[in-house]
Amino acid sequence: MRISKPPDDLAFTPATGQRLQWAQLPDHVRLGLETRLGSAVTRADTQPGGFSPGVAARLGLANGRSASVKAVSPSINPHSPGMHRREARIAAALPAWVPTPRLLDTYDDGDWIALIFEDIQGRTPHLPWRPSELERVLAAVTELTAMLTPAPIGVERVSDRMGDMFSGWRRLAADVRAAKDDLRGVDPWVGRHLSDLVVLELEGPSAADGTTLLHTDIRADNLLLTPAKVFFVDWPWASLGAAWIDLLFMLPSVAMQRGPKPWEIFDVHPMARGVSDSRVTAMVAVITGFFIWQSRQPSPPGLPTIRAFQRDQGYPALEWLKRRTGWR
Repeated sequence: MRISKPPDDLAFTPATGQRLQWAQLPDHVRLGLETRLGSAVTRADTQPGGFSPGVAARLGLANGRSASVKAVSPSINPHSPGMHRREARIAAALPAWVPTPRLLDTYDDGDWIALIFEDIQGRTPHLPWRPSELERVLAAVTELTAMLTPAPIGVERVSDRMGDMFSGWRRLAADVRAAKDDLRGVDPWVGRHLSDLVVLELEGPSAADGTTLLHTDIRADNLLLTPAKVFFVDWPWASLGAAWIDLLFMLPSVAMQRGPKPWEIFDVHPMARGVSDSRVTAMVAVITGFFIWQSRQPSPPGLPTIRAFQRDQGYPALEWLKRRTGWR
C-alpha cells in the first residue's frame, strides 16, 4: 500500500492528559515504587502523550537500569484507578510474544495504583503521519491480529466491555428527545437520519463478534517504534471481537492526524477482505456515534483535551459513514 505524504502545516488536537510530576507523588507511593524497583529513582522524564491522567514517566535508577511507571488515584480521576487495575490484569496475562512492554510489578494501596513496565527505548510516530511509518504500523497491526487470533486470554466481548461505544446514537437521540441537545454544530445529515442511525447501531454487537483479542485503542500515542519493532502499549480496553475491528477503530485518528481517509486504507487492506459490507457499515456507525456523542459531554477530570480529540475523530468517521450508507 502506497501512502502519500500529508501537509505538514495543519494543527490537530493533541492526545494528552494532565500529568503529575514524579516528585508530586506522595512520599509513601514513591518509596513503595522504589522498593519494588530495587533502586532509588535518579531521573524522571514525564511523558506527555496519552489519555491517562496522573503520573506517566520514564525513570532512571541509581543501579543503572530504567523503567516506565504510570500512577493515579481517584482524586485525579475517579474512573482511572479501575482502568489501571484492569490493565494490570491484562498486561500480566498477555503472552511474552505479544509486542508490548512487559509488566514488572504493581503498587496498590487502595488509593494510589501504579503500574511498573519495562522501559522500551522507542518513540511514538511522527505526526502528521509519515507514509513510511504508517505503512510500518499498518503491517504491525496485521501481524498483531494474526498473533491474537484466537484470543490467548479470556476477556469480555467488545460490545459488552465497551457498552458506551455501542450506544452513542441512542444516547444522542435520547438527549434530543429530552431537549438536552439541539444538535447545534452537528452536521445536519445527522439530524435527518438519527432514527436510522440508531437502528444501524443496534447491528453493532453482532457485527463485532469474533475470536480475536483486540487492543481497541490503537492510536499514535499508544505506539512505540524502535528500529526493529512496533510496540502496542496501554491495554485497559482489551476485549474479544472480529479481527478487523482494531484497524477500523484506528483509522479515524489516522485521518485526524493528517493521514489518509479511513476508506483509502480500509477498503484495500488485507484484513478487510471477505468482510461483509453490512458489518463494516454497522461498525463505522458505532464508532461515529461514539465520537459524536462523547464529544458533546463535559470533559472528565484530568483530561482537558479528550472531548476535542473525540470531536476531531468524529469528522472523518462521519464522512466515512456518509459514504458507506449513501444516505442523502
